[in-house]
Amino acid sequence: MRIGLFTDTYPPEINGVANSTFILRTQLEKMGHEVYVITTNSSGKVASHWEDDGHTLRLKGAELKFLYGYVATSPFHFLALQEIGKLKLDIIHDQTEFGVGIFAHICAMQLGIPLVSTYHTTYEDYTHYVNFIHSRTVDSYAKKGVAKVSRLYGDASISVIAPSKKTKDMLIGYHIRRDIDVIPTGLDLDEFHPSLSDAKKTAEIRAKYGFRDDDTVIVSVGRIAQEKSLDVVIQGFANAIKAGLPVKMLIAGDGPDFERMKQMVTDLHLENEIVLTGAVPRKEIPSLYRACDIFASASLSETQGMTFIEALASGLPLLVRYDEVLQDLVSDGEDGWYYQDPDDFVTKLKVFLSLSKEQKAEMSASSLKHVEPYSARIFGEKVFAVYEKAIAMYHDVSTIDDVQVKDSFVQLYLINGRKEELRLQVTMDDYANLGLRKGGTIANTTVKHLQEKEAGVKAYQGCVRRIAIKDRTRKEVYDWLTQETSCDITTINKIVDKLENRGYIDDERYCRDAVHSMRASLMGTDRIVRSLMKKGLPAALVHQVIEEEPDTSMDDCILAAQKMAGTMKHDSIRKMKYTLSGKLVQRGFTREQAEKAIASLDLGRQEERELDNLKHCAAKAKRRYQGKYTGTMLRNRVFRYCAAQGYDGDDIYAVMDGMEWDQND
Repeated sequence: MRIGLFTDTYPPEINGVANSTFILRTQLEKMGHEVYVITTNSSGKVASHWEDDGHTLRLKGAELKFLYGYVATSPFHFLALQEIGKLKLDIIHDQTEFGVGIFAHICAMQLGIPLVSTYHTTYEDYTHYVNFIHSRTVDSYAKKGVAKVSRLYGDASISVIAPSKKTKDMLIGYHIRRDIDVIPTGLDLDEFHPSLSDAKKTAEIRAKYGFRDDDTVIVSVGRIAQEKSLDVVIQGFANAIKAGLPVKMLIAGDGPDFERMKQMVTDLHLENEIVLTGAVPRKEIPSLYRACDIFASASLSETQGMTFIEALASGLPLLVRYDEVLQDLVSDGEDGWYYQDPDDFVTKLKVFLSLSKEQKAEMSASSLKHVEPYSARIFGEKVFAVYEKAIAMYHDVSTIDDVQVKDSFVQLYLINGRKEELRLQVTMDDYANLGLRKGGTIANTTVKHLQEKEAGVKAYQGCVRRIAIKDRTRKEVYDWLTQETSCDITTINKIVDKLENRGYIDDERYCRDAVHSMRASLMGTDRIVRSLMKKGLPAALVHQVIEEEPDTSMDDCILAAQKMAGTMKHDSIRKMKYTLSGKLVQRGFTREQAEKAIASLDLGRQEERELDNLKHCAAKAKRRYQGKYTGTMLRNRVFRYCAAQGYDGDDIYAVMDGMEWDQND
């Protein structure tokens, strides 16, 4: 197959899209296909030209310094279009949505070539690059613009590829009306394998950056930009140093936020503990991972997380903030840990440092196991399968052999490419709107859509019944339609659009009602955001609604603490505080809010009951163990049990002295 990969960025540029495109090209060529890359000049100034390999066409452009060296190019190149026409491509695969991406769509349309698009980037997380005045209104319009552009590009393709389910859900939220295949970008996993570790190379890297052989080094790799939230990692590391943890940190990468992060390191007086390397050549990255001990990131803007996969493929555990895209990568406690904030970062780092050599080896093995599905070979095979499907969909059409107009419908007589005859009844509206006529053609995907029209009507009524019972989000309705009906993606989107137009689905209304209800149920902001995002509501909408509501989170936290404390009358004060803290955080309140709420509690009556509770606890422990232990062993068991419940040692001894014991005890 002759394949054209169109991308605005390509090596030697260093970023996820460039790397993914290079890996795909390499794998497709290994599979025996002829692959051509159409991209920009890395310099942005040289005239359009073919590289020496004859398979990479560089288009003239201009470098945009405010976008960290991004090379913008014109969406149309007449001479390049002629060159691409000579290639006789079977498929065009668009990797980006701007200059070269637009050109890919023009080429597909002008040359009659099926088009597949991959959506690599969650542009919602990058709107700050055009929001120079930091206006909420500008940001809102930018995000709406992202959704509109994404929908236009997706609908203009035969098929769309998303690197993760998170990205697919986002595209569904943009109302893209195409099949979306989830295909994670693959890696040459062997390139990163820890078995390739070279003691001499590791020593050289550590010496280069001022680390000793026995230092525990945390590594962060990737583009340094605001959306990557590297400041959260640095603050967590600073807290770790304050806590006396023996760690160092290596930050590899460059980007628009590099100087700000460098200044942050200086302000925190961590120049001797944190090294910012700047850009590192791609070929040195595997050895860099293997020279370190654990990978850390705070980014919530990944569509897949390539550096996360690289780190796991190197046998490193991950220390990351929870994101849906990481669900299949990180199993908490097996190949890494999730942390919530800089303080929690320290907590999880302590756990890692406490592991034995054998336990760390087990985590490394788990890391390698979890990245097995992300091999470059599987990546190439899955993308090629999408190509085959897209080409079949593009070329497989039927001819309208005859038309008979009835009272309320039109009877079509079709002959498909296999000379098979088919009768199809369509509504008058569909006949007119689709421009059908005798002697014309109709795509088999359209035939399938019309055949499923009756199923679509039934599905619509099912949705109305479900919404009448309980309000639903757009995503919840969409999931039900995809899982419980046989409707195709186009039918489903039309049903959902119709429900929205009639007011049966309104995500903003649902969000406001849900926030109000969850606030009344004394849930914290984090819990509310997580819950509503799971239901498919955009993060921007949830945060906007929460910000518009009066901030009662501290009062809610105190009230929740008071209610829960009332159910813990028989616990020790220490255990009650510990349990309350965990439950409040679980309900979505911050650790700081939980501590303030607990500190505000009136524990006078609890203190009065403390001694009685301890007596009950000791008596319970004695009954539990006296059938198995006697003498000193029994007393020790009772003491340990009471201590585990949070009671003070001196109080325990005093209560035990007042208890009746058998002579053997």
